[in-house]
Amino acid sequence: MTDSRTRFLLSEDGIPTHWVNVLPDLPGDPLPPLSPATMQPAGPDDLAAIFPMGLIEQEVSPEPLIAIPDAVRAAYKLWRPTPLFRAHRLEADLETPARIFYKYEGGSPAGSHKPNTAVAQAYENAKAGIAKLATETGAGQWGSSLAFACTLFGLECEVWMVGSSYDQKPYRRSMMQTWGATVHRSPSDRTQSGRANAEHATGSLGIAISEAVEVAAQAPDTNYALGSVLNHVLLHQTVIGQEAIAQMALAEAVPDVVIGCVGGGSNFGGIVFPFLREKLAGQRDVRFVAAEPAACPTLTRGVYRYDFGDTAGLTPLMPMYTLGHDFVPPPVHAGGLRYHGDSPVVSALVKEGLVEARAYRQNETFEAALRFARTEGIIPAPEPAHAIRAAIEEAEQAREAGEQRTILFNLCGHGHFDLAAYDAFLAGTLEDPEFSEADMEAALARLPETPAIA
Repeated sequence: MTDSRTRFLLSEDGIPTHWVNVLPDLPGDPLPPLSPATMQPAGPDDLAAIFPMGLIEQEVSPEPLIAIPDAVRAAYKLWRPTPLFRAHRLEADLETPARIFYKYEGGSPAGSHKPNTAVAQAYENAKAGIAKLATETGAGQWGSSLAFACTLFGLECEVWMVGSSYDQKPYRRSMMQTWGATVHRSPSDRTQSGRANAEHATGSLGIAISEAVEVAAQAPDTNYALGSVLNHVLLHQTVIGQEAIAQMALAEAVPDVVIGCVGGGSNFGGIVFPFLREKLAGQRDVRFVAAEPAACPTLTRGVYRYDFGDTAGLTPLMPMYTLGHDFVPPPVHAGGLRYHGDSPVVSALVKEGLVEARAYRQNETFEAALRFARTEGIIPAPEPAHAIRAAIEEAEQAREAGEQRTILFNLCGHGHFDLAAYDAFLAGTLEDPEFSEADMEAALARLPETPAIA
């Protein structure tokens, strides 16, 4: 049966009670993070200076399901469950036999999927007696989400915002400040890490992370919060995929392919991991596509190595696809995807062939975003525009092959604060920044000596 409805909604009872932890399901033994001081496997003590024990336990937990605290689930009710839509108008515009569905996370207070983990992290830090959280943000979705979450649990919030996004997206700064956060342009002159990278005026997520970690490590009442990459962050996002499974059942549809954009991996893992668990258990036949920017192509052009999560080398080293921790990507408008590495779990899935990675240029992603906005009505953020581009590609392939194909993607946020980028695209002045092989090779040459990984 083909469902002609457009929206598929769940009641508050449909908010998941547990997060899905895929670590126990992955093939082989997971590679441990390494301490930057010893280059030996990092333990809880290596993380305790900047994270509360509750999050550290989630980071390494072998349990397949982890209960969502009542206070976090109560906060989720402010915007969850989020709707699933069928893109009938986009399908008609593409003249495709494919069915296209999207999970829309833009209705959260901050306008993206990021509060799913921001609320959980703020809760655990408040429970541990922490007074302030320091963090970085790229396009501003994460910084605004953490600022919002800190207001719920009485925490201060200090944000280092990547320079190019700080300039491009002033109203994201206003959102953070409205929720009480202090926002600095990164690189700043407030930290040793910032001063050491002053020549990189556009900044990068790696530099901003270094600044936030430096501040958190020096103050006993301050912890660090990360919006992507780490296991516990992706864990919190799995509410997306769990709801999507229930909603696809309401639509009487089974996805052939699930798509998410990838910078660090949080929204991709959020929608994919619950489906992945079912695939690994032999319960589902589905493909997974990770869409990234061609100007910062970590999964498609990076190397699989141990590398620091930040530019200054303050964080543990993680096994991941990387362009080199001091690689500074061109200032594309998808600021949330300008990260030199990826989640170790997502990287391992790509390495094992369980996830296909594709890279798209800036103009083709905005062309897809415009087509989506003019058919479905939602103006997407530049980050999920990459997922839209991949979904359109899948739908066009189905049309050419004359086959049915059910496509699901995560529309992880709206683009209401990204209209300067749309202005540039509409004016024909949006550039397609080139990925620099030379800069990457130089950055890779400066990687630390670490154990080789297969």
